[in-house]
Amino acid sequence: MTDVAAQGSEASRRLDAIDRKILMVLQEDASLSVAEIGDRVGLSSTPCWKRIQRLEADGVILRRVALVDQNKIGLGISVFVSVESADHSEAWLRKFAEAVSSMPEVMEFYRMAGDVDYMLRVVVADMQSYDVFYKKLISAVPLKNVTSRFAMEKIKSVTALPVPPV
Repeated sequence: MTDVAAQGSEASRRLDAIDRKILMVLQEDASLSVAEIGDRVGLSSTPCWKRIQRLEADGVILRRVALVDQNKIGLGISVFVSVESADHSEAWLRKFAEAVSSMPEVMEFYRMAGDVDYMLRVVVADMQSYDVFYKKLISAVPLKNVTSRFAMEKIKSVTALPVPPV
């Protein structure tokens, strides 16, 4: 088992039912006060706050953010970009990962198993903006193939993970 996998399974073993309830509440609305969270999970403020602090210190809670409607800020196009590479060296991946990670249009970036090597979720304002992004992407490092799939409609999008029971 890798160090990351071992840490993840160790953290999940330490999560009791109340920790899991706190995670579900925070994923639904992280703006709630500690007192409100405590009420929802059956704790007073101090023990609830201590649990939240521990969840943050353990890296279970990564950060708390505001979710923004991409359409209302002019980013109406979502594109799923599949990338295939002829080069699978560590040096190539490092350069590619640095380049892609610095592109603000990229919302998610995965190394894949299967028929494509990498998958990106990209948001842009329009086709012209995507073309600019595409040219920046293909000039970053040598790529074998890039395939773009444009989302027609968002049917489901959630940010809350399904927290498994104890």
